[in-house]
Amino acid sequence: MEAAGSATDAELTVVVPVYNEETAIAGVLASWAVDLERLDVDYRLAVYDDGSADGTPRILGDLAERDPRLRIVRHSNRGHGPTILRGYREARSPWVFQVDSDGEMASSHFGSLWRERERYDFLVGDRQDRESVLVRRMVSAGSRAAVHLLLGRGVRDVNSPYRLMRRAALAPLLDRLPENAFAPNTLLSGLASRAGLRILEVPVPHQGRRSGRGSLNARRLAAGVFRSFRDTVATALRVRSGR
Repeated sequence: MEAAGSATDAELTVVVPVYNEETAIAGVLASWAVDLERLDVDYRLAVYDDGSADGTPRILGDLAERDPRLRIVRHSNRGHGPTILRGYREARSPWVFQVDSDGEMASSHFGSLWRERERYDFLVGDRQDRESVLVRRMVSAGSRAAVHLLLGRGVRDVNSPYRLMRRAALAPLLDRLPENAFAPNTLLSGLASRAGLRILEVPVPHQGRRSGRGSLNARRLAAGVFRSFRDTVATALRVRSGR
């Protein structure tokens, strides 16, 4: 399913993956529309519904009927990583931004990245005051160490879901990623460093979810850690072999 609205004729495509966010998604998208308009950005919101099983599809359909800048793509459940990877590959605007649909990183801070874009290729919101359980902090530290060791050290918050990327610089990096990468943002952080892109990290406050809870339980998180490490190794080997 795809609603009206094209991401090909705007300066910025905002890629928003969503899964079962019926209580929060309307408010999150509304806040982004307000702040992007305040910044006078020519934008499209490209929302990728990863097989939501609640009322999210109906809400998105209603919103898209009223806003031509909203593009809705729906597919069967693939997971967060493959969903944003599809969004990156389908974006055609000069600039591509990714943010999650849970409201944990507010639209009000986007301007701190947007205003710096002309001097950089890869701008990342470094999550501040993030509260998470010990196991998630350990996973984040492990991902950062693996990316820094095997790919590049230019980004501290390697998996931040708040990143603005120049599409001309992003496109070659996408060709080096596994087709269904579990955590493509971590790989892109390392590849951007290795490629010598102009990188800027901007502190951005992290806040609690607007509603609900994350979809990763302990078992899925453990499987994700393994997949992410495997993808990092595979990507590093591909880069070093020149493929």
